[in-house]
Amino acid sequence: MIGVSNLSVVFGGKPLFENISFLINRDDRIGLTGRNGAGKSTLLKIIKGLQKPTNGEVSIPRDATIGYLPQEFHNTSQLTVKEETRKAFEKVIALEKKIAIIQEELTRRTDYDSDSYMQLIEQMNDAQHHFQVLGGYEMEEKMERILKGLGFETSDFNRNVNEFSGGWQMRIELAKILLQQPDLLLLDEPTNHLDIESIIWLEDFLINYSGAIMMISHDRTFLDKITNRTLEITNGRIEDYKAPYSKYLELRKERREKLESAARNQEKQIAQMERNIERFRAKASKASFAQSLIKKLDKIERIELDVEDVSKINIRFPEPPRAGKVIVRGENIQKSYSNKQVIRPMNFTIDRGDRIAFVGKNGMGKTTLSRIIAKDLDYEGKLEYGHNVCLGYFAQHQANKLQGENTILKEMEEAAYTSDKFTQVRSILGAFLFSGEDVEKKVKVLSGGEKARLSLAKLLLEPLNFLILDEPTNHLDMISKDVLKNALQNFEGTLIVVSHDRDFLKGLTNKTFEFTKEGIKQHLGDVTEFLAKRNAENFREFELNKENKTTPKNSLDENKSSDKQKNRDKEIRKLKNQVNQAEKKIQDLESQIKALDNQLQDPEQYKNLINQPGFFEEYEQKKHQLESAMEAWEKLLTELEKLES
Repeated sequence: MIGVSNLSVVFGGKPLFENISFLINRDDRIGLTGRNGAGKSTLLKIIKGLQKPTNGEVSIPRDATIGYLPQEFHNTSQLTVKEETRKAFEKVIALEKKIAIIQEELTRRTDYDSDSYMQLIEQMNDAQHHFQVLGGYEMEEKMERILKGLGFETSDFNRNVNEFSGGWQMRIELAKILLQQPDLLLLDEPTNHLDIESIIWLEDFLINYSGAIMMISHDRTFLDKITNRTLEITNGRIEDYKAPYSKYLELRKERREKLESAARNQEKQIAQMERNIERFRAKASKASFAQSLIKKLDKIERIELDVEDVSKINIRFPEPPRAGKVIVRGENIQKSYSNKQVIRPMNFTIDRGDRIAFVGKNGMGKTTLSRIIAKDLDYEGKLEYGHNVCLGYFAQHQANKLQGENTILKEMEEAAYTSDKFTQVRSILGAFLFSGEDVEKKVKVLSGGEKARLSLAKLLLEPLNFLILDEPTNHLDMISKDVLKNALQNFEGTLIVVSHDRDFLKGLTNKTFEFTKEGIKQHLGDVTEFLAKRNAENFREFELNKENKTTPKNSLDENKSSDKQKNRDKEIRKLKNQVNQAEKKIQDLESQIKALDNQLQDPEQYKNLINQPGFFEEYEQKKHQLESAMEAWEKLLTELEKLES
């Protein structure tokens, strides 16, 4: 159990949160929520011990371990992916070295009956047992399983870490943390750099995780599948809901309605007290009574509500200049990196008013084509832009282009210096939820979501008629996503959006570019119509290429379905036989190892065994065979369970 007690953090004289307290229990799966800049990432850093609070403390048991994945990470390691990942097994590697040293000494020595030799044998047994408990024998298999689950290919294992982008380096860091199996996992936006397959793999891993989890995520499905508790940072306080995200929203709505009612009653009470104070202040006989009312008024703790009604947050893009009918036309557009062809030769035309969603797995070329169209990447082929096209581009890592030492206000003013929007900078910032003293914050202290909002705000400084947005909702909280979507729905120009967020894309686009291994396919209609054609419930099903679940239309379909069922039943019977055989093999090996253990525990037999050539090698070989048999049995059982379900 980890305790957070009376924690306060003050930045520049302004409290981020004050006197918050809560406990993290071993079986907790906590989703940490709140508006961008509320202090979510700061709280994780404090629990990890990377940042000191202004007041309060975090109580952590002495033997507890904490793993922390930050939002942003860059590794300059010269090691290969596998070597870097192996760092997660520091204790195991140290034990491995210790076992090797003891084995070498046992081989060299001949004083088999001495006490020191027997002590070495005991040390060897203890070290090997500890090595087994820590998973040393499965170290390589675990590394490979987790790296592949996070999207790496076997061919990537021997590539240097610094060859990979920041997103892939983040996956390596996540793999190391998962392999360490800490008592508490602190994850700050873990899905931002993952594709759908990796997200689903991580979901399954975390659902079965034995320790506690506390995470920040703006992926509703991810939160609902994993969490059983939601902590909301609001107005510097912590609100604790014993529910996953969707249920928390319902409970929060009920709580907010009660708060709004209480706030209205409080306002009436305060107004009445202020009228009484004014009424009695001038009368000498009532002066003391007026003073008592003033003191009472000062002691009232005002009820504060977060801004939540996005309809009141009015962001509008400037009216775009008139462009020609064709915005951009591509002929034989293609792109390769070394020997890998990312964009196969393709032709396309984007007309004025088109609103296009780029969808598909990571690595299929969505960002590459976005950059090509945005004039941010060279390519092969011919690209022609129409008359009077004014292009705005928001990249996945747009926040990296912000100047860290600038204040928010200065960053905007510098960008607006040559535009006619200079006088509107403050109002634009206000629309993007930067108001009052917030605009004097330095860019380098902003959260990921705040940086994303600032980058998006800069797009409003010039009248644009063609917007390309690559993953614009990464790091944005739920309110900011809704605000941005409302603004884009009212945008009168042409739009390309790269996103995996179905809710965000719904009703926003009228065309879909589907990125596949075979190339890019173009579809009419928004993302809902596109998914309906695939008979997919959501992007997760589409991007995993799950089999379409269609209703049989004729007897031929029914026969096919029947044949599939027969084949599946046959495969299930085959797997059950293999599982039974694997279980028998495990029982046989366990019996053999138990017999050898009994011999080792008998002092008389032990003396003979230590002089018997190959005994210990046979003993270790049996244990390795048992480990392999257990792994094979687990894989067969998993495959059987999948088929049966």
